[in-house]
Amino acid sequence: MGMSYSPGRPGKRRMNAEINVVPYIDVMLVLLIIFMVTAPLLTQGVQVELPQESSEPIKLDEQPVVFSINAKGKYFLDIGTKEDEPLADEEVVQRVGAVLRNKPETVILIQADKNVDYGRVARGMALLNVAGATKLGFRMDPSEQVPARK
Repeated sequence: MGMSYSPGRPGKRRMNAEINVVPYIDVMLVLLIIFMVTAPLLTQGVQVELPQESSEPIKLDEQPVVFSINAKGKYFLDIGTKEDEPLADEEVVQRVGAVLRNKPETVILIQADKNVDYGRVARGMALLNVAGATKLGFRMDPSEQVPARK
């Protein structure tokens, strides 16, 4: 009785060169589920219209409203009476909302102390967003500008 051989050298099996893709499909499905769950969480935030990259100062048609945050995290607006008194969150929303009802294109400039907690700045931006502000900018000290890329 003769033994049957596969083509090639006798006694050696041919190597199987195919890649088994089944485990990769499982990994891709898990990643897809993770991204589908995390994507909506990443998009929640304050919408800010950022100016295109340029070192030129923004030219403003009208007087902007300046929203200030001092080193203690207190909020101030340069509109209305008593500009030097800190405002509660509701007051910020009401005052900015009133200005934007009259002039929806008004630019709000955020001026924050460099030692202020980032969370307070983010909360202030969220309040401006609730009030309906779409055009936000940051006011910086020109002496501390970042050097341009070479």
